[in-house]
Amino acid sequence: MGLLNKKSVLPTADEALPGRTDSMPVPAAHFVNGAPLQPPFAAHLQQAVFGMGCFWGAERRFWEATGVVSTAVGYSGGVTPNPSYEEVCSGLTGHNEVVLVIFDPAIISYDALLALFWESHNPTQGMRQGNDMGTQYRSGIYTFDASQLAAAKASEKIFQGSLMASGYGEITTEIQPAGDFYYAEHYHQQYLAKVPNGYCGLGGTGVCYSGKQTA
Repeated sequence: MGLLNKKSVLPTADEALPGRTDSMPVPAAHFVNGAPLQPPFAAHLQQAVFGMGCFWGAERRFWEATGVVSTAVGYSGGVTPNPSYEEVCSGLTGHNEVVLVIFDPAIISYDALLALFWESHNPTQGMRQGNDMGTQYRSGIYTFDASQLAAAKASEKIFQGSLMASGYGEITTEIQPAGDFYYAEHYHQQYLAKVPNGYCGLGGTGVCYSGKQTA
């Protein structure tokens, strides 16, 4: 299998890199707002995980939302434990670049986060997002309970209708219960706050999520 195919097809467990037991060192506080990056989080807060292309721009979309308390970037949806960025980019871990979102449901609803997710990227592109190509750039929603899973699937149907009405094809978003979340290297955390003119390949379709609810 050539490199191009490895980047467009998820590896099997036997093909995946072995990884390591040690986790990545993580900064104690969010670079933008000073909130904790790691649990334990306050009991009234909830969490969500989304993949929508390069995680630099995706994370910024969420930390800018009122009611989001903290965000962190990492890797999920794959096989390799505690992968490095280079390993994820090789296509041999199965992981996606994702954003962990810690939010206050009294201020912003999960439905509002789903609307932000759908409108901020193109979920019809398979194993890529714009010019970023590879399995780590796939669209994904990783849920933490039955309520989130049901809401995610319902929102997919709503947005599919809006996309088709605007000439777009089928949604390819991966929707599944959340597995292990592995924090990315420290320099990736809140990258676009540290490097304001840094690369951001995130771009939506311009289609509105008609089922969007206000928090």
